[in-house]
Amino acid sequence: MAVLSYNEILPKTIINYNGEPYEVLSSHIFRMQMRKPVNQTKLRHLVSGKVIEISFHQNETMTEADVENMLAQYLYTNRGESWFAEVGNPKNRFSFPEGGVHDKVQWLVQNAPVEVLTYEGKPMTIKIPVKVELEIKDAPPAVKGNTVSGGSKIATLITGAKINVPLFINTGDIVRINTDSGEYTERVEKA
Repeated sequence: MAVLSYNEILPKTIINYNGEPYEVLSSHIFRMQMRKPVNQTKLRHLVSGKVIEISFHQNETMTEADVENMLAQYLYTNRGESWFAEVGNPKNRFSFPEGGVHDKVQWLVQNAPVEVLTYEGKPMTIKIPVKVELEIKDAPPAVKGNTVSGGSKIATLITGAKINVPLFINTGDIVRINTDSGEYTERVEKA
């Protein structure tokens, strides 16, 4: 494992901090008068997403986290667990507590590909594409004269997630969704 000196703890690096994997979000090296330089960082925990602020001093070192990417498929969610299997090795099945991955799993259909971040060989969290295309399972018909709501309605996707869509969207349409914001971006094809 690579050992990083205090001034190598830079954004996009993933480090071991207190035995846990953290992604460096920002770093700023500065010198207070008559003192040694300090690297002020913001770190995000790979699993919980919790952000902490830590200052590293000149004599401190950190090790780079042993993080790898694995390709997997989403299988299903049941009894509070979301299950996945490694692509090309279906016997390697693993799950995450649904609460930890719900914001991502709600945009996945069965067998959808995901990227899994592993830490020391153990699955930690999943990454999904920023844009996904999904079918509308149920969209209420637009009601004439209903302009108070700003011309949108709530539709249900085949994954079960509910989103705001324009009034012209119908059941069976394929729409593109931004998974970061959870918002409709465009209609890809009409039913």
